[in-house]
Amino acid sequence: MQNFTFYNPTKILFGQGQIAALSAEVPAGAKVLLTYGGGSIHRNGVYTEVKAALSGHAVVEFGGIEANPQFETLMRAVDLARKEQVDFILAVGGGSVIDGSKFIAAAYHHEGDAWAILAEHAAVQRALPLGTVLTLPATGSEMNAFAVVTRASTREKLPFSSPLIYPRFSVLDPTKTFTLPPRQIANGVVDAFTHTVEQYLTYPVNAPLQDRFAEGILQTLIEEGPKTLREPQNYDARANMMWCATMALNGLIAAGVPQDWATHMIGHEITALHGLDHGQTLAVVLPATLQRQRDAKRDKLHPVWA
Repeated sequence: MQNFTFYNPTKILFGQGQIAALSAEVPAGAKVLLTYGGGSIHRNGVYTEVKAALSGHAVVEFGGIEANPQFETLMRAVDLARKEQVDFILAVGGGSVIDGSKFIAAAYHHEGDAWAILAEHAAVQRALPLGTVLTLPATGSEMNAFAVVTRASTREKLPFSSPLIYPRFSVLDPTKTFTLPPRQIANGVVDAFTHTVEQYLTYPVNAPLQDRFAEGILQTLIEEGPKTLREPQNYDARANMMWCATMALNGLIAAGVPQDWATHMIGHEITALHGLDHGQTLAVVLPATLQRQRDAKRDKLHPVWA
């Protein structure tokens, strides 16, 4: 097993009704920047619950963060956050809203062109604290220190990371996924599955516990993914899928093992150039990547598969 440092400070509040806990989790007296996407949280009742939980806080809203959060949009949010002098960010949505909010948090104190955080790997020295309310399980962004941002003007999609952008807490209520379109749920299953594969299907380093963790996630997604598509309001299926997506990229299964993110990097380029959903690109690229790397990965495959 390779040397590793494992650190994850994110508090998870999992289950039905947990949005109400926001009142205790958001720091008292904090001025909150509430970020969200295209408005589905207004239709499914999440917005009403969040605002009720934040009734004791001053709240500034910024909506319209895209499915692939765009640098240009996020910089408008940074400008608003600076103007209003917010103290805390609450991201309500899926991985794109959370990723975008992480960038807002990092760019808030950045001096100069904030694109350097992405293009030049400029170190994040300070960041606004943030929390999340997850409404679309897929990316694991609710419990990690990574984010991906797209710049429309240059057609680039780039990642960045910093321990300063770990969410302080994340609320995961499976019932808030009941009304999601099948396409988004399918994308989420594929994303979580691919995250796991890219930390598992590499080469052996004698880390059987990490392998078993990864195999458990993969097997659960295989069993629960189709079920949650067939039965959108099956709480148990949605809960299992949601927790799989979080566990797939919170650092646990990566500890001590090699990783291969080729599929994701290729997928990012396809999304930036052609606008495909992230999950769609992974579904297309992963089988071809594994076929291309068949020999290099053979030792990690069961002999029957190889």
